[in-house]
Amino acid sequence: MSFRPRMADIPYFLQGEIIAALFGWLFYDSLFAVVLLSPLVIPWVLFQKSIEKKRRCRQIGIQFRDAIYSVLTGLKAGYSVENAFFEAEKDMKILYGAKSDIVFYLSRICKGLKNNIALEKLMYSFGKECGNTDIQDFALVFKVAKRNGGNMTEIIERTIDVISQKINVEKEIDVLISAKRFEAKIMNVVPFFIIFYISISSPGFFDVLYHNPFGIVLMSVCMFVYIAAYVMSERIVNIDV
Repeated sequence: MSFRPRMADIPYFLQGEIIAALFGWLFYDSLFAVVLLSPLVIPWVLFQKSIEKKRRCRQIGIQFRDAIYSVLTGLKAGYSVENAFFEAEKDMKILYGAKSDIVFYLSRICKGLKNNIALEKLMYSFGKECGNTDIQDFALVFKVAKRNGGNMTEIIERTIDVISQKINVEKEIDVLISAKRFEAKIMNVVPFFIIFYISISSPGFFDVLYHNPFGIVLMSVCMFVYIAAYVMSERIVNIDV
């Protein structure tokens, strides 16, 4: 699964460097530890990119539903399926903007149609690339219906209904766990504030845990427990439908 490269990856690297610096300072009180923990930036970036891909995948699903609705309108107006997609591209430019993801993919589909590539193949490639199973399923159903002479209008209407129901369920889940998601974000930063506050208010309190084998091992265990708890909390509050 891949998306177009985006400059949005740069903040993830900066966040990762800041987290590595915080771990090195608060857990080990050592600049050398900050350097050793720098490779943590890589899994952090990959983890955040996976969350971003899921979010963008959901957005594309919503945009795809609107695009298919535009195609349905074109079919009812007497257009062929291929011409309905050309019209849908124009509608999505107005609705989401020329630089939106759905316009990017619809533009590729339209270029493929001009080169006589099968629509179902283009649709499946679109769904596979953005990681949206609804689009892939629609492409497979569309392929079978086209081969057997199915009712395209009815198929598209059912597709819109299924995607709309899924989107509504996702929205309901987001509303139900929004408070818990906020609580999880607060709890993820609380340990840093506790260590920082004690270090400032009671200088030397953590000295026994720094720069000695026992302290290094203990703080390392605490750090890995914290990382595991963070990953677990992110998985709990990010539910896939």
